Amino acid sequence: MGLSLVDKQGPQSQKMVIFGAIFLLMTLLILYSSNSGNDISPFYRPFRGSVPHRAIKVTDLKKWAGKEGYVAVYGNKSMTLHCHHCALVTSSSHVLGGGAGPDIDAAQCVIRMNDAPTTGFERDVGNRTTLRVVAHSSVFRVARRPGEFLNRTDRGSHSAVIFWGPPSKIGRDARGTLYRLIQRVSMTYSNLSSFTITPNKMHKFDTLFQKETGRDRAKSQSWLSTGWFTMVIAIEMCDNIKVYGMVPPSHCVKRPQPKKMPYHYYKPRGPDECTTYLQNERGRKGPHHRFITEKQVFARWARHYNITFTHPRW
Repeated sequence: MGLSLVDKQGPQSQKMVIFGAIFLLMTLLILYSSNSGNDISPFYRPFRGSVPHRAIKVTDLKKWAGKEGYVAVYGNKSMTLHCHHCALVTSSSHVLGGGAGPDIDAAQCVIRMNDAPTTGFERDVGNRTTLRVVAHSSVFRVARRPGEFLNRTDRGSHSAVIFWGPPSKIGRDARGTLYRLIQRVSMTYSNLSSFTITPNKMHKFDTLFQKETGRDRAKSQSWLSTGWFTMVIAIEMCDNIKVYGMVPPSHCVKRPQPKKMPYHYYKPRGPDECTTYLQNERGRKGPHHRFITEKQVFARWARHYNITFTHPRW
């Protein structure tokens, strides 16, 4: 008695079921391993044309440019700041609630950015400031409240503020009021050593971004963030760096979505941090900070330059 059509197809159907089950299992394993690590989710893509980590060679930042790239705004001073232990305090609202203020103030040097205040936030961000890195876009905000941002720095000849920006806006030959304002502030607070970054070194920052990410900053319509400048400067000046408040590069693409947090700890009604990060990272037109891409670079640098992250720890 002959076999029916169903019986003849039985072994082939069983093989297809087995192969299908293996394919499904392998897919689930790949998705699980991708989402369980610290890398960016496979469903997320950094800005177009970014290069995988394995294609990038880490720059030796200790030999990268040197301190000759800083020019004193007032007086005959040079950049001599060097610290064994540094606390780099970000402006993220993730620093709130951790009570890290005493630990931050206990560091040999404390580095802050732009117009991030300490008054009213001492319990979480400390009170001391050894170095403040200020973008050209924040100079007016800092100058309006010098008692908070410039007069509350560590007493001593090693306290400093570094102003950075495009040479057209902050260079010595700039015709606008920005450089004159920086000069006036520097003369008033002569206890501080005030510096600008030379055009040559500003170009080196651009080149460093391209080398570390595989992307030309100008062609990719990217603006380097103050965090980028501050991290590089901290690596130049510090033997050990403890970063407070910086999230890992995978944070904003977690599933489920992380809790909404203000972008700045001192602006509770400001934009959401992750929304800001993702909009900038995915932006096609107009200048954007590539926050997530920068943090991917920081994660690589951490393995070479004694950098640790806390609040959150990663």
